[in-house]
Amino acid sequence: MTERTTCLVAGGGPAGMVLGLLLARAGVDVTVLEKHADFLRDFRGDTVHPSTQTLLDELGLGERFAALPQSRLHEVVVPSGEGPDLVIADFRKLRVPHPDVAMVPQWDLLDLLADAGREEEHFHLRMDTEVVDLLREGGRVTGVRYRTADGRTGEIAAELTIGCDGRWSTVRRLAGLRPHEYPVPIDVWWFRLPREGDERQTLTPGMRNAQFAVTIPREGYFQIAYVARKGLDAQLRAEGLDGFRARVAEVLPELADRVEKLESMDDVKHLDVRLNLLRRWHADGVLCIGDAAHAMSPIGGVGINLAVQDAVATARLLAGPLRRGRVSRRDLARVHRRRWLPTVLVQGIQRMMHRAVIGPVIEGRRSGPPPLATRLAKLVPAARSVPAYLIGVGLLPEHAPAFARRP
Repeated sequence: MTERTTCLVAGGGPAGMVLGLLLARAGVDVTVLEKHADFLRDFRGDTVHPSTQTLLDELGLGERFAALPQSRLHEVVVPSGEGPDLVIADFRKLRVPHPDVAMVPQWDLLDLLADAGREEEHFHLRMDTEVVDLLREGGRVTGVRYRTADGRTGEIAAELTIGCDGRWSTVRRLAGLRPHEYPVPIDVWWFRLPREGDERQTLTPGMRNAQFAVTIPREGYFQIAYVARKGLDAQLRAEGLDGFRARVAEVLPELADRVEKLESMDDVKHLDVRLNLLRRWHADGVLCIGDAAHAMSPIGGVGINLAVQDAVATARLLAGPLRRGRVSRRDLARVHRRRWLPTVLVQGIQRMMHRAVIGPVIEGRRSGPPPLATRLAKLVPAARSVPAYLIGVGLLPEHAPAFARRP
């Protein structure tokens, strides 16, 4: 038998869980399918930006979020090599309720959202359930076929299917929506090292000897992003653990005394960085948002923030049509129009950062940020609030609609 729901959300990441919760609070019957048995995956992107923290407050979840284990980022700092470090972004300059970036394991945030969703009668979360095909009728997408971890298959009919299933989106592929790919010169390798009493709360890039890395303070450890030219993964693994340790010690000499704590190359997770954008985010009966519509570079850590804002805008714009039981292509186009400009502008900034900052470093042409940016940051300290706002708040922040707010 074919089951039924009003809105089928594929993917239980931040966009999918926020969207499911908001629509359920609007009285829309919504089913979220997550292909994994739990949310426990490392290095998924654990930044919770000021605008997302404000959203959680508006949803009545601020106290629950504050109780999660977390650390706080206040600045983005570049070591100058001589003299004081250069502050590129200072989140404390922002006039917002939460002037910092919270570093929270994403599985904890997703569990919080799932628990809040289960309190709503119209919210249904099904783990271990993967979308494998789309149902169609007269050219319109009318739901999905799914497969569970134990091999059981079934169908769920839906007025609207929304792909929140990431940059390798199954929904996007099955719907025939193809993103435009922008060239990206870098990949990222994630790993962790112990803090060993180091209490700094700043995001600190290291740039030297044609290498680039970023140190992110977490509860009890540093999360490290080693950035190098795209396609280098096989070479790094061929060099082995000792070779990788030497690379890290060279680009982050302040952590050279603990690189031996990296015990295996299996602990180094490769991210194939992609930057792409759907020209059209929807077809009849189906919509893609978040990474399914626009994969982002990890530069600035803004991908999650954009995905959550996509979800809020989608819930606000589509709750009414979903309650009425009919969502038109014009309704879906409104979501695309609302979120297209901030997405394009942020991706433009990321492409510029690839060309002007990271590219010259990994090519050995420079060992620091552009001189003009350095002079500006020193001469005009107030300029630090500009990148802080772009990273922390975004170009078009979205707020919880009235139907989703709780005291």
